Amino acid sequence: MPDRPLIDLTADPFTLFGNWLHAAEETELNDPNAMAVATATPDGLPSVRILLLKGMDKNGFVFYTNADSLKGEELRENPQAALLFHWKSQRRQVRISGPVQPVSSEEADAYFASRSRLSQLGALASEQSRPLIDRAVFEKRLKDVQTRYKDEEHIPRPENWKGYRVVPTSFEFWQERAYRLHDRARWRRPADLSGEAPGWMVTRLYP
Repeated sequence: MPDRPLIDLTADPFTLFGNWLHAAEETELNDPNAMAVATATPDGLPSVRILLLKGMDKNGFVFYTNADSLKGEELRENPQAALLFHWKSQRRQVRISGPVQPVSSEEADAYFASRSRLSQLGALASEQSRPLIDRAVFEKRLKDVQTRYKDEEHIPRPENWKGYRVVPTSFEFWQERAYRLHDRARWRRPADLSGEAPGWMVTRLYP
C-alpha cells in the first residue's frame, strides 16, 4: 500500500475516527467495530478483552456488558478504560482512553431491545465471568428462560446488563508507512465530565 498523506493535525478526533472506521467497514472481513477494552483494578492490575463498539458520538464510545462480570467489577471500582481499534486491512490503529460513565437506562433498554431474541435470553441465562462447572448447566439455564418467556413478546433487560460510555481524554492515531517510518498523532485534554473541558492539545509523535 502506498504511503497516505500524513494525519491532519487540524482534524476533529471524533470526525477522524469516524472516517477511519468507515474506511475499515469497506475492507475488514469481520467486525470492523471490534476493539480491545482494557480495564484495571484500583491497585493497577490490568485486564483486556475484545468487545464490539455499539455506539459513538461526541459524548464518547459505548459498549455493553454484564455489570457483574470482571470488567463490570473493575469499572465499578476504577471507572477508567482504554480502547484499541486495529484495522489490519487499513494498516491503521487508534488508541482511546478516558473515564467511563454508565449510559442511561433508556439507552440501555433501547439497545437491548434491538438484539436478537436468543441473545436477549442468553443475557438472562448467563452469569458472565462466573465459574461454570459444566456447559450443560448453562444450556439448561438457557432452556429455562426460553420456557419462562415463550409467550412473552418483550424480554426485559436484566438489571445487571448495562452500557458504558468511555469519554475520551486521549486519542492516538497510527498508520503504517514504508520502512517502519510510521505516522502517529495524539489528541489530549484533561478529564472533565461536565462538558466544559478545554480544547484538544494535538501533537505528532515519533514513530
